Amino acid sequence: MSDATLRLLLFLSLLALLSVAERLWPRHTASPARRQRWPVNFGLGAINVLCLRLLLPWLAVDAALWARQHDFGVLHRLHVAPWPAAVMAFIALDLTIYTQHRLMHQIEILWRLHRVHHTDIALDVSSGVRFHPLEILLSMGIKIVAVLLLGAGPAAVAAFEIVLSSFSLMTHANLRLSSRLDAALRWVFVTPDMHRIHHSVRPEEHDTNYGFHISWWDRLFGSYLPQPQLAQDTMPLGLAIFRDDAAQRLLSLLMQPTK
Repeated sequence: MSDATLRLLLFLSLLALLSVAERLWPRHTASPARRQRWPVNFGLGAINVLCLRLLLPWLAVDAALWARQHDFGVLHRLHVAPWPAAVMAFIALDLTIYTQHRLMHQIEILWRLHRVHHTDIALDVSSGVRFHPLEILLSMGIKIVAVLLLGAGPAAVAAFEIVLSSFSLMTHANLRLSSRLDAALRWVFVTPDMHRIHHSVRPEEHDTNYGFHISWWDRLFGSYLPQPQLAQDTMPLGLAIFRDDAAQRLLSLLMQPTK
């Protein structure tokens, strides 16, 4: 089974599981309006996949294969053993994505791309694929450079990509966890409640909790916020701008960075 096929099967299985779980144990009271939002969000996701496949000659795993073939990158040059190299590559790639995410909020031209993700006025599993195609292409370019510099192995990169797409679904899910379980998981992982704060309408809250998988980076670099000012169940989500129906249409989202 190819890497792409495996990723697709895992993605669809997790999507189905979380979609049912959201129905059974919702966390936020805002109506997710699936009939209006899902075609738009998953439409963006489909466009992003096509852009990656059609516009880039390489993806991250291809870069890892090239690096291994040419003995390129720090881990290859230092002859780090496979398992330690895989762990080091995974952690370094996660830190790279955290840094990229933080810069997306701090640099205006990057924020114009990333705010497409934040203008979703509800939050559920579909929000995990709601990104502008230019952000996805830029992110893949950054990952390719990181993979080459590290000399990350193909298996580690493939695992990272699977975890990245899976956590994007899980952390955006409108899913209620017990407070005890949420607190325990947060010592290592980003939880839905932790990430929902990042989608608060309040700038001082959505400029926190940048982590995708591992919660350590936010704690280490001072961007961790444990709780929002308002209750998790009812806190306003999205941005103060681009809230009307017209701004939420697919074409409007594709054109939004120019506004």
